[in-house]
Amino acid sequence: MNLYTERHGLRKPIARKSKISKEVYTLLLNICQIYYKNLTHIFKLQQHCSFVGQDYIEFNRSQFENRMAIKIPNILRDEYGHIAAPQDNDDYDQYSLIDLIEYVAENIKDISEGWNNDRYKNYWYIHCLDTTNVFNDYRNEINELFQESGLLFTLTSEKIIERLVEDTPLSPAIERQVQQIAEYGTRELMKDAIALYKTPNPAARQDSVEKIWDALERLKTNYTIVDKKTSVTKVVNDMSNGQIDFITMYNAEFEALTKIGNSFRIRHHETNKVDITDNRHYDYFFNRCLSLIALAIQYLK
Repeated sequence: MNLYTERHGLRKPIARKSKISKEVYTLLLNICQIYYKNLTHIFKLQQHCSFVGQDYIEFNRSQFENRMAIKIPNILRDEYGHIAAPQDNDDYDQYSLIDLIEYVAENIKDISEGWNNDRYKNYWYIHCLDTTNVFNDYRNEINELFQESGLLFTLTSEKIIERLVEDTPLSPAIERQVQQIAEYGTRELMKDAIALYKTPNPAARQDSVEKIWDALERLKTNYTIVDKKTSVTKVVNDMSNGQIDFITMYNAEFEALTKIGNSFRIRHHETNKVDITDNRHYDYFFNRCLSLIALAIQYLK
């Protein structure tokens, strides 16, 4: 629901960011904790009510915490060893919280729960079901908070968190085109490059650019019955429909991207290469290379 100031344009635009603040960390963790009980099928605590002589199960919080200590060792914990929200000046690893969000998403299942007896309420039971309809509720809550806080992340239907990139040519249509690339090596390099590009951790930017440049170099050799130079010429001719002005333009773009790949620290890491220290530059390089490849693969034979 949009509030009054949102509906009437009286609110300043939300600043878009990739840093999870302490306050938003706390809210995201609260959502995860609400859905911990939907992991009971993995973390079962067997209980017995002697008053009515019945067995039942609860969510085993201790077993869950012990498993997370192995699965997500860097997530913030309190003095008692429990997963906790940051307090005061606590340092926290936001990507470990993303791990937790994904873990819950991957393993969440529907449950049926309630008092064994509405009048006497001897114990609260949980019945584990083999369906995952609850994932949609969980995903919506996580994504709503991402959106409201301006975080450039989204929890996908594939149960992974991806970053949202503004002003990029990457689209579902291009991703579908990549899936249809006939040459296996180019297709796999492009899939890896896109996956790394969408990863929230900025440390993956360099790897995404390196992968897409490797894909560009492999694409140049698409026509394997001729040498690389002749293959590039054929790729450009196909893209240009034989029009000289477009041939000139695409030749210049292939040459420019080759020069960038050789001059900057993308595919080569010698000390004389230009370091890339601003992640926005990685985004620019990725998107420029993607634009050429996305067009070229439409013409490959």
